[in-house]
Amino acid sequence: MVVGNPALAQQLGPDGAPNPTASAMTEQQLLQQSPRIEGNIDQPIERARVLIQPAGRVWDYFHQVTLRWIGAIVILGMIAALAAAYLVMGRLRISAGRSGKTIPRFNSFERFAHWLTAVSFVILGLTGLNITFGRITLLPMIGPDAFSRMSQIAKYLHNYVSASFVIGLVLIIALWIKDNVPRKVDVDWIRRGGGFIKSKHAPAGRFNAGEKLVFWFALGAGAVVTVSGVLLLFPFYVTNIVGMQIAQVVHAVIAVLFVAVIIAHIYIGTLGMEGAFEAMATGGVDLNWAKEHHDIWLEEQLTKEPLAARSGQSSPAAAE
Repeated sequence: MVVGNPALAQQLGPDGAPNPTASAMTEQQLLQQSPRIEGNIDQPIERARVLIQPAGRVWDYFHQVTLRWIGAIVILGMIAALAAAYLVMGRLRISAGRSGKTIPRFNSFERFAHWLTAVSFVILGLTGLNITFGRITLLPMIGPDAFSRMSQIAKYLHNYVSASFVIGLVLIIALWIKDNVPRKVDVDWIRRGGGFIKSKHAPAGRFNAGEKLVFWFALGAGAVVTVSGVLLLFPFYVTNIVGMQIAQVVHAVIAVLFVAVIIAHIYIGTLGMEGAFEAMATGGVDLNWAKEHHDIWLEEQLTKEPLAARSGQSSPAAAE
């Protein structure tokens, strides 16, 4: 029984029956009364008792419209910037040419940790981008049936490969955090153009300031996508529907930024700089490359070499 509700009384006829011609309360008026409209239903799960959640419409608009614009601007903008850099500067060559001598830079376990993380990230990035852009890019090309099957496989890949990504990220942090602590030389590296200005030599240790920025960004972004991803993998164990929506927004935005940064990282390590890819492909780098890009680290390694030779140990240049 409803008491003292003028809006409802106007919808009833003289005999108490509903009057279909009466002025009904609009949906907007209902939503203004309370941010959540709940009712008594026979549902043991408390979160399922929410009948209408207006915030869900905001989340849906973000997912369907805003996120697509953010992703397109950030990712395509990064690709355009790198393409422009390549056209203007070309590939950064070894100024003195290859020496024909190599020095070990990363051992086998370090390369394993890197490639475990890298391959996992690429799979996560592609399957994640499918969630945001798949409907407007792939669906029209391959049709609903093929897109549905592909998206289901992508969903399982995204969920399970996330574990190997987290393992790889933890290994990278454990292996390299000591070499990524900011130092005074990093300021000099930035002032001298990071090695991209041929007339200025930029000194660096094992990792330069640019690589350190990528490392710390990957650490922070990796932690955020991991925590938010766990909340999405195990829904409602920790938070409610609003928390789930916030977790999805944070996960998506940070993941898009992460993809853009890693695209730049991949470019510099392949097309952008001669000799850089060899560090992760074979573990060794050309001596002249090391002089130009990591001279302080090279000096430390060469200092260790005669000491190792005198003690009967294998030198860094003979390792691997």
